[in-house]
Amino acid sequence: MNTWVVAADSSRARILSAASRNGELVELEALVRPESRLHGQDLLSDSPGRAFDSGGQGRHAMGTRNDVKQQEAIRFAKQVSERLASAHSHGQFAKLYIVAAPAFLGLLRDSLHTPIQHLIAGEVSKNLASHGIDEIRQHLPDFL
Repeated sequence: MNTWVVAADSSRARILSAASRNGELVELEALVRPESRLHGQDLLSDSPGRAFDSGGQGRHAMGTRNDVKQQEAIRFAKQVSERLASAHSHGQFAKLYIVAAPAFLGLLRDSLHTPIQHLIAGEVSKNLASHGIDEIRQHLPDFL
């Protein structure tokens, strides 16, 4: 059964596969969310509202609780999680390694379905999504 490696950041996830424990990694597909690369202000259709201070004449912009870029990263983590759940339900992998940017790794962990969480054999908290397959492989155990 194949071992999958997901190398991801907030805008790109590469799904790699190894057919054997010490096999070479092969890229199966790439998921991309270009919206995550935009600036927060480019993601909003409008600027935030303004409000008066309760105790004076001052005005200030009203902010959102979660910033827009964070929301895009959460959406992408859910998209990656859904792709992994679908692949697992079709028996495409038996073991999973995750290599992700530190902030995105936490979001991905939070969005993974429980059966997928049990398949995680290891995690690397490093942003290698745009690096070569050989460099990603160097950060993984010799025997997957």
